[in-house]
Amino acid sequence: MAAFLGGKYDLGWEYQGVINRTDWVQIKDVLKQKRPRLQTIEYPNAVMSHIYTRTDKPPFSDVRVRRAMSLAVNRPRIIDSVYEGVGALNPSVPAALKDWSVPMDQLGEGAQYFKPDLPRARKLMAEAGYPNGFSATVDFTTYGSQVLTDMVQLVLKDLKDIGIDAKLVTKEYGAYIATTFYGKYDSMAFGPQTGFQEPDNFLYGQYYPGELKNHGHINDPVVADMLIRQRRTTDPVKRREVIWDIQRYLAQQQYYVQMPSAIQIAVWDAAVKNYAPNVSYDYGGRLMAAWLER
Repeated sequence: MAAFLGGKYDLGWEYQGVINRTDWVQIKDVLKQKRPRLQTIEYPNAVMSHIYTRTDKPPFSDVRVRRAMSLAVNRPRIIDSVYEGVGALNPSVPAALKDWSVPMDQLGEGAQYFKPDLPRARKLMAEAGYPNGFSATVDFTTYGSQVLTDMVQLVLKDLKDIGIDAKLVTKEYGAYIATTFYGKYDSMAFGPQTGFQEPDNFLYGQYYPGELKNHGHINDPVVADMLIRQRRTTDPVKRREVIWDIQRYLAQQQYYVQMPSAIQIAVWDAAVKNYAPNVSYDYGGRLMAAWLER
């Protein structure tokens, strides 16, 4: 941060060339004086975190439990607490992919599960046979992010409010990827997904039976059929219709309880020409086309 304030960096220091809003609110006024030629743009982060569970066995094989968990998560509070009050709600394709992600007001029946409702969540838990809740473990790694660490603490509290006593099991990053990320965990886990530019990356690997990134051990013939159809549909308009239908279906199933994403601030010096941020990790292609003019 000190180096950026001193003009040593031309791009924001976080991945994608951004500055986290928690840092931005501290330095933006100073930057107006010290670096008045900075360019900025705000857009949703394509990286989104979620709760994933062993949907192949009780209690998470019961859709009522998964819906209760989603109703318990207070997403507006997460946005206020860790994103400085500015964030985006995500269905199964993140809001950052605006051409492919279903807007919340068009998500249909499943949209109700993205709004906090503790009384209804407790009712669903009782209907599923867990009026007093249950104990579980939540595998986690920090990814070196205080934001992620703060978020998981809020999620644990929300789950506690409906009787789910979730114990956090923090792993070293390598151990987490080698085990939890590939579905080797006891009951629950929490973590982010890579920010891709293609919706299939958020859908096929995570939901198609037998795929390596199917963290939730999901085996749903309805969604599997739709996933194949969207891959075989070459017309972009028709393909988007299938992908929107997939998201509406998944919103009702809540196989993964999606968290909101930050609205991040991309920052670059005016001396960097022919440059703009995007939602991917690609620095190389953009920087090959850019130049410095000083």
